[in-house]
Amino acid sequence: MTAERRQPTFPRSPFQTLRRIIVLILLAAAIIYTVALVLVLAVSQQDQRLPADAIVVLGAAQYNGRPSPVFRARLDHALQLYREGLAPRIVVTGGVGRGDTTSEASVAQHYLLTRKVPPSAVVAQPQGRSTQASMTAVAAWLAAARLKRVILVSDPFHMLRLRLEAQRTHLVAYTSPTESSPISDNPVLELRYLAAEALKIPIAWVRATLSPLTSHPSGP
Repeated sequence: MTAERRQPTFPRSPFQTLRRIIVLILLAAAIIYTVALVLVLAVSQQDQRLPADAIVVLGAAQYNGRPSPVFRARLDHALQLYREGLAPRIVVTGGVGRGDTTSEASVAQHYLLTRKVPPSAVVAQPQGRSTQASMTAVAAWLAAARLKRVILVSDPFHMLRLRLEAQRTHLVAYTSPTESSPISDNPVLELRYLAAEALKIPIAWVRATLSPLTSHPSGP
C-alpha cells in the first residue's frame, strides 16, 4: 500500500486575509444595522404616556418665529398630554439654527403661551442644537429642580434614540410619539427617516452604555 499524498498547503496571502476581514466587518455592520432598524421601527409604534414630572418636546425647524409643521405637530401632541393632566409642565428645547435669530425653544414657548398654557408651566431650554445637547440641558435643569420623570415627545422615528439619551442622562423616561407629523403622513419620507435613524443608533447606544453622565444623580 502506498501512502496517500498530502495536498500541499500554501500560506494565505496578506490580500486574502485583508479581504476576509473586510467581508466579516461588512457582514457585522449589516447585521447591526438591520437590528437597529427593526428596533427603531418597533419603538416608533409604542406610546408610553404615563404621569410624569414634565413633558419634554424635542426641537425642530422654525421659520421666522413660527414652528414648522413638524415642530407644530410635536407641540400640539405635548399640549394634548398636558391637557390630559399627565404632567404639570412642558419643557421645550432647541437652540438657534444656522441663519436664524430666534431659538426653537423660544418659538415653542411662544406657541404654547398663545394656546393658554400658563407661563409658569412652560420651560424653555434653548442651549442645544442636537438631540444629545438638548437632552443634556434638560437633564441638568431637571436635576436642579429635583425632578426626574419625563415624557419625551418627538416624531416616531426619534423614539429609540431618545430612550438611549434618557439612559445616558439617567432620566426615567416614557416616549410618546406625535401622531400628526407630516413625516408620518408620507410613507416614503418616513421610511427614509427610519433608515437614517438606524445609522445613528449604534453610536447612541455606545454613548449611553459607555459614557453616561456622572453629574446627574442616579436613583430608583
